[in-house]
Amino acid sequence: MVELTKLNGTVLVVNSDLIEFVEVLPDSLITLTTGTKIMVRENVSDIIMGVVEFRKRIRRESDSQYRRPDVASEEKK
Repeated sequence: MVELTKLNGTVLVVNSDLIEFVEVLPDSLITLTTGTKIMVRENVSDIIMGVVEFRKRIRRESDSQYRRPDVASEEKK
């Protein structure tokens, strides 16, 4: 999920898996796979960074959840 800001200042959270594409206009227009369009204040680079950071966080949490205890203790050494 990526936190973004609508033009009116309302904060919303978007499921990054549903982003189909982002258009660069004076503001950023996000089109979701559902056909919904959302105009946001963030520029394309910020949207991409938000998606990347979210996916990194999910990966880290997933990796730590499934890491074997003996492997985790070896990595700390």
